[in-house]
Amino acid sequence: MKIIVPLIILFFFFRPNGYSQNSVIVGKVTSKENFIENVNVKITGFSRSTKTDKSGYYQIDKVSKGIVEVHFSGVNYQSRRIKVTMQNDTLRLDTELLESESNLDDVVITGVNRATALRKSPVPIAVLSKKAMDQNVNTNLIEAIVKGVPGVTAVTTGPNVSKPFIRGLGYNRVLTLYDGLRQEGQQWGDEHGIEVDEYGIVRAEVVKGPASLTYGSDALAGVINMIPYTPNFEENKLKGDFTTNFQSNNGMLGSSLGLAYIKNDWKYTLRATGKVAHNYYNKVDGYVFGTAFREYNLSASARVDKAWGYSKTAVTYYDNLMEIPDGSRDSITRRFTRQVLDDGDDIKNRPIVPTNDLRSYSINPLHQHIQHYRFYNNSQFKFGSSDLNILVGGQQSVRREYNHPTVPNQAGLYVVLNTLNYDIKYNLPDFAGIESTFGVNGMYQTNRSKDATDFPIPDYNLFDVGAFYFAKKTLGKIDISGGVRMDRRNINWNNFYVGTNAQTGFGSQSNSNDPAADLQFPSFSKNYYGFSGSVGLTYNISDKLLIKANIARGYRAPNITEIGSNGLDPGAHIVYLGNRSFKPEFNLQQDIGIIAYLKDVDISMEIFNNNIQNYIYQSRLTDENGNPVVIVPGNLTYQYQQSKARLYGAELAINLHPSNLKWLTFNNSLAYVVGLNKNETLLNLHGKAAKYLPFIPPLQIRSEIKATAQKNIGFLDKPYFKFDAVMFADQNNFYALDDTESFTKGYTLLNAGIGSTIKSKSGKNLMDIFIQVDNIFNVAYQSHLNRLKYFEYYESSTNGRSGIYNMGRNMSFKIVVPF
Repeated sequence: MKIIVPLIILFFFFRPNGYSQNSVIVGKVTSKENFIENVNVKITGFSRSTKTDKSGYYQIDKVSKGIVEVHFSGVNYQSRRIKVTMQNDTLRLDTELLESESNLDDVVITGVNRATALRKSPVPIAVLSKKAMDQNVNTNLIEAIVKGVPGVTAVTTGPNVSKPFIRGLGYNRVLTLYDGLRQEGQQWGDEHGIEVDEYGIVRAEVVKGPASLTYGSDALAGVINMIPYTPNFEENKLKGDFTTNFQSNNGMLGSSLGLAYIKNDWKYTLRATGKVAHNYYNKVDGYVFGTAFREYNLSASARVDKAWGYSKTAVTYYDNLMEIPDGSRDSITRRFTRQVLDDGDDIKNRPIVPTNDLRSYSINPLHQHIQHYRFYNNSQFKFGSSDLNILVGGQQSVRREYNHPTVPNQAGLYVVLNTLNYDIKYNLPDFAGIESTFGVNGMYQTNRSKDATDFPIPDYNLFDVGAFYFAKKTLGKIDISGGVRMDRRNINWNNFYVGTNAQTGFGSQSNSNDPAADLQFPSFSKNYYGFSGSVGLTYNISDKLLIKANIARGYRAPNITEIGSNGLDPGAHIVYLGNRSFKPEFNLQQDIGIIAYLKDVDISMEIFNNNIQNYIYQSRLTDENGNPVVIVPGNLTYQYQQSKARLYGAELAINLHPSNLKWLTFNNSLAYVVGLNKNETLLNLHGKAAKYLPFIPPLQIRSEIKATAQKNIGFLDKPYFKFDAVMFADQNNFYALDDTESFTKGYTLLNAGIGSTIKSKSGKNLMDIFIQVDNIFNVAYQSHLNRLKYFEYYESSTNGRSGIYNMGRNMSFKIVVPF
């Protein structure tokens, strides 16, 4: 209370309500003739509020006589404000809301204490709809978000693995959520992607900046919340959709069937998805061996809505077989080779991969098998003008990496991660116009190695708990919000011994009774504490123009590989070396932004500055002569470092939509970030080579011009054509020490697409069709965040190229059939 009370006094002012309250407003909220539930209905300037039920009905009691303003807001819908005069005891007020694609009145649920209009949140938040994702060529969900949100990039390992970065920060600094639940699946690995069905997501919300206040550790850079479909249509009907997608470059075939049913107070969903692809192609490398994958997803949910609130229970299953590329080649022809031996393997003298195998959908013996199980319940209990929200979930991530060609069924890495998540939030009744929330959340986690030969991390236990208070208030045109949080994380493990299997000669887990065993991970136990918070405001100059400012302190405890790693990760082809003395990371980020939604143009500009204490990063390990240290032949060795760091940059978006040319839109965005290493010791010794941080994206500019018919053309419902270009500048600011990174040449990619809804003569939607092509001119390029760029084993090559290039031209054909 010593912290909370001054915070309230400092930022919020008590304004008593002296009006008599004795009337009632009732009504229904609809959109396109369908009732909408869970729409927030509030009397502006007062604490009276409620939500619509499954039939769209709402009722607000004790409303003041006279003129009042009723504010309607809901996720995926544009907010609406209506002024009415209360003269009688009861007023009937029905209203219709328009669907929202993304504007100032769009309502978000990520990084806030309760559903909040974008205009009221001082923290930079971006929203990406399913419609926007469908209109791009995407090989995975993170790639779709990268294309749609300036400031978001991804470290990639082939087309099926994309690790999100926000403003130059990634790995465990970006917290990914599935329907509000933390995604836990060995995120520390370079080649460990996000285990989510891309076809089952209808909306993504991205918080750009520290969100530790709400989520604790691992949200130091921001949050990506992937939100699945919730049915909203008339009762006693079965509806669904079938999606099929083909991509030409790697022959990707994807299909997804979704079903939804509503009966009485219950809503049910079911979805099954399958994707398969062979190796991808570019004109420098040909077909890139080791990049094929096969993925399956299943999900189901049941939700009940009652007067007391709602409860949703869901289960998901993810299964992915994904090959492991290592980049080995023939030195003369530059054709890819494959490993066939364990002992005696010479990475520069392997057999060439047959041409037929390069376009095969069969998964080769050296691959990863990732399985992810998720079960959770999200419930809300209403108590008058307050509510209690409880989210409890269990997850299991099973990861096997097979890297032994002579014993293909023997996993090199085999780890099982079990996680129990909990998140409890109580939204207090409004007091003097203050909306406030108390919350407690965290997780309990265990990681265990099974029948494996390589052990990059120990068998650890983790317990995490944090408590926070968050409040917001509107003072005329100013919306103020802020809060504080305290976290504690304990991570521990026992002595972990590794010996040698006498029959295979491979490594195996052992114990202290084995005299030949090595103590690879001495026992460890440590508590990490973090204090975080934020305060910010939004000044609504008008309904169309606002300014935002926010300052936030974030916190992140070191992850398991940063403090505990000491071994080979076969899938990454990296030996990781951690440091158990590392301290938690803390950052202080300042954001300021201006947003204008004008008649003919939308403009947004965001500027940020981020100072980080105890920043942890990877650096190649070299000996005293500057030569790379090789612990396991054919694999790189990285050692984690810790220092101060600073990141700063900006995002700019200018979207033209001329009112006299309603068919035309011209969208443009720019994203720029600089990451500076503040390790004075390294800077004094190595100068510019150590000046910058690794994994910092270059300047990026995107432009899209789109023409959309304003009426039907035959059976085509408002078809569109779009053409877009993305330009990446040279990246001269890279971490060059010990050859960790190298210069990356800039490039420009041109893309195009057409699409439309096809309707029957009766006006029924038959299908949505999208035809698109990325990299029209088949440009050969390497992204600075492409890990395969560094998969090279020769100092020079016959074609003057080094490493593996990104995907070439790719055509996509997607059809979505609703029923």
